[in-house]
Amino acid sequence: MKQKLKVYLFRHGQTFYNKNGWFTGWRESSLTPKGKRHAETIARKLKNKKFQVAIQTRLSRSKDTLKPVLKYHPECKKIITDNRMIERSYGIYAGNSHNSIIKKYGQEVYDKIHRGWDVHIPKGENFKQIEQRIKPFIKWLKAYMKKNKVSVAISAHGNSIRLFRKIVEGANVNDTVKWFIPYDKVFEYDVSEL
Repeated sequence: MKQKLKVYLFRHGQTFYNKNGWFTGWRESSLTPKGKRHAETIARKLKNKKFQVAIQTRLSRSKDTLKPVLKYHPECKKIITDNRMIERSYGIYAGNSHNSIIKKYGQEVYDKIHRGWDVHIPKGENFKQIEQRIKPFIKWLKAYMKKNKVSVAISAHGNSIRLFRKIVEGANVNDTVKWFIPYDKVFEYDVSEL
């Protein structure tokens, strides 16, 4: 029987920025003890799955979540760093607490920064711009998996997963911006769904 080619997509574990309610974006923030447990949960959920390639971003939280997963996967011979799946850049807001933005600009402005689809973020990205980098990534991923006949695990970030899901699942903008991407969930897709 021919092996189905699968994508196993998951978010990094909780970081200190996440725990403290700060905009992280492309800044580094290490996993909390709880975040390390999230990574172990993901590892257990994927223990009996098979994949030959793993994809991470340059950020340590992506790499540190992937490490415990790989302990169970000697069949995974290749790790690719691809920043198209990196977190959303929050530009000038990165490193600021959510509460400080609410106090400074108000709840309505905060909601637009945090969940607005095409709101301009100075020196940063909105969801529409993230979608523009995720679309070619998915196209590349599908071709790569078919050509090499491999299943792939992807250690990514909340907002890149949000847009990956929107594209693959055909979701609308309103649903997409409302989703919370859990730290301990694996999204599984067949290559034919990409």
